[in-house]
Amino acid sequence: MNDAIIQVDQLVKRYGELVAVAGISFEVKKGEIFGLLGPNGAGKSTTLEIIETLRTKTSGTVRVGGFSLDGSPSAIKKIIGVQLQSSGYFPGLNLIQLIELFAGLYNATVDPMQLLSTVNLHDKAKAKVKELSGGQRQRFSVATTLINHPQVIFLDEPTTGLDPQARRSLWETIRTINQQGTTVVLTTHYLDEAEYLCDRVAIMDAGKIIALDAPATLIDNLVATGFERKKEMKLASLEDVFISLTGHSLRED
Repeated sequence: MNDAIIQVDQLVKRYGELVAVAGISFEVKKGEIFGLLGPNGAGKSTTLEIIETLRTKTSGTVRVGGFSLDGSPSAIKKIIGVQLQSSGYFPGLNLIQLIELFAGLYNATVDPMQLLSTVNLHDKAKAKVKELSGGQRQRFSVATTLINHPQVIFLDEPTTGLDPQARRSLWETIRTINQQGTTVVLTTHYLDEAEYLCDRVAIMDAGKIIALDAPATLIDNLVATGFERKKEMKLASLEDVFISLTGHSLRED
């Protein structure tokens, strides 16, 4: 029995002569946190937008939750959650009202306070998005992916621009959501974030997947080639120092 919730086979996306995605194949397993990594222009955002039904493909096949992108895009939309950007929120509505609005669009039943509690925002229920700190906005953005009770959510660089405390708080939020049974697919430029969160990662470059495995396995494979760091790493990082000195609890404006 195949335990994959996402299956991508020979996916290609061309823009004229430019090949943004060059025949990639991979699977995302049910219940895992899967990272799609790569430099800017590698094709990772294009790949995810195709899976999310937001962009058309040139060729290849994509299946999500057993549904074909070609035959059942509407069915796919019902079982996925896609991170919204803050520019997509109505500025005059508070968080509860926004959740109720999106729930109506999905024709979904949701308890706004319970959902806000999931991302530690229950005390901001009556606040507007513009009144939230950066970390709070990102956590609310993650909350919006859960409104339709999806099987899989997509997070696009969820911690970009956050301070170390807010980053680590959001990491734990993502882990909690995953532990509750939701598959998570994310992109990030923070490789420590991918190493901490992801069960497996695919590394893309020039439209191709050049490596795919668990982070620890990829690291071990590199070390086995004789690779050595030019600078010996200490047992803690400067970020660890920051967290230790300022406290692990999240403090936000």
